[in-house]
Amino acid sequence: MNNYIYEYGQKLYINLTNRCSNRCSFCIRNNLDELNGHNLWLSKEPEAQEVISSLEKKDLSKYPEVVFCGYGEPTYRIEQLVEIAHYLKSRGAKVRLDTNGQGNLINNYDIVPKLKGNIDKVSISLNHYDAQEYDKICLSVFGEQAFYAMLEFAKACKNAGIETRLTIVDVLKEEEINKCKQLAQNIGIDLEIRSYIDKN
Repeated sequence: MNNYIYEYGQKLYINLTNRCSNRCSFCIRNNLDELNGHNLWLSKEPEAQEVISSLEKKDLSKYPEVVFCGYGEPTYRIEQLVEIAHYLKSRGAKVRLDTNGQGNLINNYDIVPKLKGNIDKVSISLNHYDAQEYDKICLSVFGEQAFYAMLEFAKACKNAGIETRLTIVDVLKEEEINKCKQLAQNIGIDLEIRSYIDKN
């Protein structure tokens, strides 16, 4: 069974794809076939209406957020993501996108205007302060370009009025964490340090 929507903690999550432009060395999908009892590997990617039909059965008011996040990068399905997000907003939900920030590279155009008004908050995986080290950790199909595109995406989201944060995982060394904090401060975006499997 394909889990297109699943609960984790108090929030509802939407799983659109297993495709990702990164192959991060620390990614939980390398070690876990299930998350909180939900198998997130998909045999097929859903159409927007399939997800919306499942959401119609949910009491969305009980979730503080609905989050686009699964075992892949949601912006590979940007058209479906936006259609679903628009539906969620019509029902009064607060909508968050968890992303590696490479959506503009993946889609070959600026996706931020499509996110504006449909996504309330975007959480972007920074992972490192240095492009070369980022590439070693994340192994993006875009190489070091992914790092710079991710930072530009973060700034564009903030400028579009979307609540924006960068995140790192607490597997980094203290010195690396401090430099990530400095980078985030330099571009005026909040940084959050997450535990290895914390999706908060």
